[in-house]
Amino acid sequence: MNRPNGTPTVRGTMHPRFDEIVTPEALAFVAKLDAEFAGRRAELLQARRQHSRRISQGANLDFLPETASIREDTSWRVADPAPGLEDRRCELVSPANRKMAVHALNSGADIWLADLEDATAPSWKNLVQGQLNLFDAVRGQLSYDESNGERLSVGEHRPTLVMRPRGWHLCEKHLAVDSRPMSASLVDFGLYFFHNAQKLIDLGAGPYFYLPKIENHHEARLWNDVFVFAQNQLGIPHGTIRATVLIETITAAFEMEEILYELREHCSGLNAGRWDYIFSYVRTFAHRGEEFVLPDRDKITMTTPFMRAYTSLLVSTCHKRGAHAIGGPAAVNPTLQDEERRLRALNVVRAEKEREAAEGFDGSWVAHPALVETCRTAYAAVLGTKHDQRDVQRNVQVTADDLISLDGVQQTISLQGVRTNVSVALRYLASWIGGRGAVAIDTLMEDAATVEISRAQLWQWLFHESQLAEGPFVTRDLLDRVVDEEMTKLTRGLDDRHTERYQQARGVLEETAFGDYLPGFFTTYAYVRYLIDRPLRISGPIDKEDIRQSEMVDSSVKAGSAA
Repeated sequence: MNRPNGTPTVRGTMHPRFDEIVTPEALAFVAKLDAEFAGRRAELLQARRQHSRRISQGANLDFLPETASIREDTSWRVADPAPGLEDRRCELVSPANRKMAVHALNSGADIWLADLEDATAPSWKNLVQGQLNLFDAVRGQLSYDESNGERLSVGEHRPTLVMRPRGWHLCEKHLAVDSRPMSASLVDFGLYFFHNAQKLIDLGAGPYFYLPKIENHHEARLWNDVFVFAQNQLGIPHGTIRATVLIETITAAFEMEEILYELREHCSGLNAGRWDYIFSYVRTFAHRGEEFVLPDRDKITMTTPFMRAYTSLLVSTCHKRGAHAIGGPAAVNPTLQDEERRLRALNVVRAEKEREAAEGFDGSWVAHPALVETCRTAYAAVLGTKHDQRDVQRNVQVTADDLISLDGVQQTISLQGVRTNVSVALRYLASWIGGRGAVAIDTLMEDAATVEISRAQLWQWLFHESQLAEGPFVTRDLLDRVVDEEMTKLTRGLDDRHTERYQQARGVLEETAFGDYLPGFFTTYAYVRYLIDRPLRISGPIDKEDIRQSEMVDSSVKAGSAA
């Protein structure tokens, strides 16, 4: 079908009711966003790559001297909390699939973070169905029919809805303009905003967002300009949109005040995205010396010195500027069959949320409805009848070295740590390839950040040939042996279809963790390889250029490459 230049071409399969989301009017709106901002987005992603290259070649991270005046100016603050965002003591994050959406809306949480990013495998069907579920949720017409015939419906008291779109680095290959894939961020934001912004306002709330994977204040400025443009296009009052920024990249940790400043008319806070932050640390310093090598993942907690510095600075920065500081996710799976283990898991969550509240956070994430009450109780003990503790100022002194130094961290790598990274990555990837982005593995609820940490650590340990506590060094032979052993365990007794899924997962892990360079994200390779609709599904080897175009700019860098 021939279309005029600038009009998106739909390349995805149109399932029932998809025409309610992918309408000509909605596509025209997304096309306007693309025409206005695609060029700037590409320039900023190129700047990411150049910055990454400089760090890999030895440049140090520091607070920006050119923005010192913003940090020193005590007069500016972010916008006051918007309707429905005054009390954020418990935020439940989950995919936007229909069943989980119903449970989230009935959970008793203050906020439901409907996640189209790390908790969603980004197939066309998942993403448009997610938009459709949000469309129905906003209009009070969401329900789910269980296999036993029971209908789950949504009660009267619902949390405030906040949507997380995909990050700037990703493309949506099922929508293209002049054969060029569109920005996944603009597609996710644009479709949701077009269909729901005015309806949300009519209901007494507004269009609210979480912004992932931002690396600097220039990328925050781009989002702010998108918000201004979108509000003007649809006649929505300026400043209606509110966004909370996930500080989940180490470069963004050095620009928290600048990010708040750029979004100040549309900003509602910052969130400590711990798992992606750890991944970002490994990815950023992957090619640097052994002093940047992190130990087994379970040895890195929120009380680890460099993580404590990051969260202390986040709380202090937010309260200085009147913004909410939101704690990281409690990823414990509380539905374990063993009652003793279940209670132990709840105690872990309770202690963690009590610590966060005592440190000044205004609320926190949980990843399962069964954790909502535990989180709310922990924060109620500190907040009492208050909505938040933004009035509590914590003037901490955090240096650049505090944010990156591993002083106080025992950099011990174990064979079990290697095995855990391999096993968890394989299990998660097998589910992700099958269309599931949020998965219960062992005692944790995992999302895409799980694989990112696991594969980045494996790559870094292999790159440095790190020595294990047991004596051997991490080599490709050792990793291949561990993968063989874990594959044998995981596929024992499975049918051919599930065994093939694990073989595909192995291919993704080997491609993104054992190669000559560390790819920026596993999702760009795996998305092209497995999640694109027929007839675009690719068989056989994938051209690296196709992967690069899927991410638009690879934010990693080959070791030793020139600037």
